[in-house]
Order: sequence, then structure tokens, then C-alpha cells
Amino acid sequence: MSLIGNVIWFLLGGFWMGVGWILTGLLMAISIIGIPWTKASFVIAGFSFWPFGRTVVNRQDLTKREDVGTGPLGLLGNIIWFLFCGWWLALGHLISALLCAVTIIGIPFAVQHLKLAGISLSPIGKEVVPKAMAKAL
Repeated sequence: MSLIGNVIWFLLGGFWMGVGWILTGLLMAISIIGIPWTKASFVIAGFSFWPFGRTVVNRQDLTKREDVGTGPLGLLGNIIWFLFCGWWLALGHLISALLCAVTIIGIPFAVQHLKLAGISLSPIGKEVVPKAMAKAL
């Protein structure tokens, strides 16, 4: 069922939002300082292309230890991300969610866009994992 959902998602909007995440990552890669945001952006881009059957978790919950992305520097990175990129990616996902929610069939896709809008606000320190793995955490 995840495969069918992912194919429909990809064709009806997931592709464009994934491209937005990749473009944002490339924009951040222009400077050396932006490389942590580039990695986070590419991880979420993959999730944006194929979200069904996977979920996003805090990396600290996954590894059971704090690292640069999950500590105070990660918080600062997420604040900077929000100011420069996060708000417009979230806006794109919100608009996509509204367009998907027009039909009953589009409601699950609207819910995924809303989840991605939340992730757009603070992607640093997050990892994409299969849903079964997230349940085990």
C-alpha cells in the first residue's frame, strides 16, 4: 500500500516539493557554513519524494546520544534555517496540503504535507526511518 501511496504522491505534488528541498540544499551548499543545512535538506528531500511507510524522528532518540545537530548548535541551526528557508518550504507544503484536501482521496496526501510543513521548520537533528523502526523507539 505504501508503494501505491508513494507513486500517487510523487505524481501529484511530491515531486515539486522534493525539488524545492533539493534546490534549498544546493543554495545552502554555496557556502561552507551551509553544509549542515545541505545534508538535512537532502535527507528531507528524499522523504518528501517518498513519504509513505517512513517517518521522521529526532536523531537523539535514535542514537541515544546528543550530537552537534541535536544539541544547542542544532537549535541555533534550526533558528537560522527557519529565518532563511524553513518558512517558505512550510508555506509550500501548506499550500499543497490545501490543494490536496479539496478531494476526499487527497486527504491522506494533505496530512503528509502538513507533517512535512512541520519538519520544514526545523530539519536539523532529524533522521528518516521506516515506521516499524520508529515504533521500536
